[in-house]
This record gives sequence, structure tokens and C-alpha cells, in this order.
Amino acid sequence: MMAKYNEPLLNEIEEIEEEFLPEEIERKELNIPNLTEREVMKHFLHLSQMNYGVDTGFYPLGSCTMKYNPKLLERIAKNEKIKFVHPLQNEATCQGCLEIMYKLEKLFCEITGMDAFSLQPCAGAHGELTGMLITRAYFEWKGEGDVRKDVIVPDSAHGTNPASAKMAGFNVIEIPSKNGMVDLTALKEALSNETAAFMLTNPNTLGIFEKDILKIAEEVKKVGALLYYDGANLNAILGKTKLGIMGFDIVHLNLHKTFATPHGGGGPGAGPVGVKAYLEKFLPVPRIKKEGEKYKLDYNQPYSIGKVSLFYGNFAVLLKAYAYILRKGKDLEKVAEKAVLNSNYLMERLKRYGFEVPYNGKRMHEFVISLANLRKKGIRALDVAKRLLDYGFHPPTIYFPLIVEEAFMIEPTEDESKETLDKFAETMKKIVEEDINILKNAPHNMPVRRVNEAMAMKKQILTWKDISKLK
Repeated sequence: MMAKYNEPLLNEIEEIEEEFLPEEIERKELNIPNLTEREVMKHFLHLSQMNYGVDTGFYPLGSCTMKYNPKLLERIAKNEKIKFVHPLQNEATCQGCLEIMYKLEKLFCEITGMDAFSLQPCAGAHGELTGMLITRAYFEWKGEGDVRKDVIVPDSAHGTNPASAKMAGFNVIEIPSKNGMVDLTALKEALSNETAAFMLTNPNTLGIFEKDILKIAEEVKKVGALLYYDGANLNAILGKTKLGIMGFDIVHLNLHKTFATPHGGGGPGAGPVGVKAYLEKFLPVPRIKKEGEKYKLDYNQPYSIGKVSLFYGNFAVLLKAYAYILRKGKDLEKVAEKAVLNSNYLMERLKRYGFEVPYNGKRMHEFVISLANLRKKGIRALDVAKRLLDYGFHPPTIYFPLIVEEAFMIEPTEDESKETLDKFAETMKKIVEEDINILKNAPHNMPVRRVNEAMAMKKQILTWKDISKLK
């Protein structure tokens, strides 16, 4: 009966296949290997071991902060009361989730010194764009939308800063650094009544704390512009000071960098945005409101920039950050202490081995060394990075920031042990003493040898059709 009932449908499917499926790619028979369960398990387990992550080794990717994600947070996010919640549920049926997000916003306000937060943006760069759209909405509300056209960024800024400003419709003006920090003279010259915002992170991309931050804020405010904080490096000052005290008006946070949520890698992330009180009305809708003992999603925000995400945000990621903050409690500032300690310890070890650290002074959570002096031996930063793979280390960020030649940007994070840092430093010393041919042909022990990254970007394999055409 079932086969007869489905016969017309099967005939229709066959007709569709004949019309749209080319005969040359139609498989006549399935080539399924006859393998035992043990052989299959060995194969897939081996594939998993070929993958490198924060759970398998040292991952000092400067500025990106690849820090360990506590497994307790994963267990919490997998709770059935969490994973089966649907974003289209009536808000009366998900009061617990709304309460968590409401309290998380308040915690972020306390940590940063901002007055209001939106948890809606789904990544750090998404938060940046949201912040720039708020900046645009603010000046349009003031009647200065046609005047405030410029956003200033330092030459050490993350690449997403100018990209986000440009996407929001602003002109981008880059100013040079001086001694690794903002050049106040250059900033004053760039500021005008056409300036909408100055985008900055503190400490900056070199790991240097902008000691003149109050003067910077004063100059920015003199021309009526906003001071924007890129939250990439918040883990360096967590619990030690607040961004509101420094004079920042808008802040975005990278939850994976500071609050131990997964880094994403194309998956779910979160980039909450905080503002001072006078900018709150421009935050995305819905806003989470508490009325009595009930929580609700408020869409009645006439000055809002609107929605920036389909729903309210990536709740499971936000929950992990909430749990992380509660777990740390008053010890949250120890994250910054350990991150800064690890960074300076490793920097001093590398300096002792002859590695050059541009600009004097201590660093915060990360630092940048220059391998430019190795050029005379024919060695590039790329060669050292590839060779590190053979020793079981993920390479740091290389060639960034652009103001450092042959840059090696290292961030140990607070999670690594002294033994790991010592081993990394000793490995770096050993690598630069090796034969140049070993470095030029590294890595030697990886499943895939050195690839042409530039060509990989230009000729991406996006469909099965391109594979057979590769030479």
C-alpha cells in the first residue's frame, strides 16, 4: 500500500532528476567501503587529532585572544531548559532567559562604566558596526548628519575599525602613532567639526596602555565628537578601571576575548554594545525591560537604529559569559593580573634571547616583537611561524600591526602556565638558530605542507566543480 501510494511521487522525482541532474555526475553505484567499526573509529579520531585548538595546545594569537573555554560553561549551555528554548516563544514562557540577559546587561554596565547595553550583535565586528550606526543616528538626531562625516582611527587600529566606519557611511581618517601610542598632535590636527568619532582600544594593539587617554578624550569632546572603544583588549584592564572613567561614549565587547566564550570560527558569537545614558535611545530593539517582577521585550523605541540581528542575539553564548562572570565574582580582576603577568614574563624571556621589542616599557596583555633583524639571514616572520607548527605551537599573529616590521604579535592569555611560556620561548630561540632551509620548507610534520595563502584567497574552492580543475 505504501509503495503504491508513493509511486506518483517517485516518478515525479525521477523526472526532475533526469531534467536537472547531468548524466555525467550521476553515480551508477555507491562506492561504500566495507570497514569495521574499529577502523571507522580510528579514522575519525585521527581526523579530530589533526585539528588544533585552545584545548590541544598553546594558541598565542595576538589580539584575537584564543583563550581556554571552561567546560562548565558548555555544560550549562547544554541544559535542556536552555537548548530547547525557541526565539519565537511568547516572552511570558521564557522569563528566566530574559532575566539572565537583563542581569548580564547590568553586569556589563558595572564592569565597563557604561549606562546601558544591547546584547543583540552577534560578533565583535557586528558590535562595531552597531556602534557606528548609533554614532550616525545620534548626529542625525542632532541635525548634524550631513556635517559629521569623518571617523578617525590610529594606524595601529584593528582592520575592522575602518571597515565598520566605512560600512556605516563615514569617511575614514588614519593618524600616525608616536612611540607606539596616539600622537596627540596628529589627533588635534585631524579633529574638526566634521569628526563623528575617534575609534580606539586601550591598551592598544601593541599592548601599550594609552597613558594620555584623558587628554585624548578631552580633545575629542572639544569638537563634539564621540570616543569609541574597541573591546578587543578589555581583558588587560578587567576589574582595574572602567571605560566610562576614561571618557568613552560607546563600547563593544568581544565575549570570546574577555569572557571565555568560544571564538566562533564562523559559528555563533556575541559582541554586546554599551553606551552612555544620552545614547541609550539609539540602541537596537528590542530592549529588555523589567516591570515589577516580569521581564518584557520593548520595541517602542522611536529613535532606535532598529534590529541588527534576526532575534535578540546568541543566547547560549551570552549565557556562557554570564556564568563566567558569576563564577569569577570578585576574582574577575585576577584575569587581568595574570594576563599582564604572563605577557610581560614571556616578553622578557624573548628579549633575553635577543628578540627585538619595538618601543620601550612594560606591556599589558600582549606584545609585539620584530623579526626584521633576521632578514639578513634570509628569514621572514612567516618562516618562523610555519616552523612553530612542527614544535606543536600555533603561531602568533604575524605582520600585524603594520607599524612593526616583520611583526610577531603574541598574547599568552591568563590561562597558560609558566612551563608552557618557558617552552615557547626556548623553541623560538632554537628556531632562529636552525638552518635556513629547514625554516624555508617548514612545516615538515603537518598533514599539509606550506600553502600559498595569497593564492588560496584568490582561488577559493567553494564548490565541488573547481576541485577537478586545480593544477
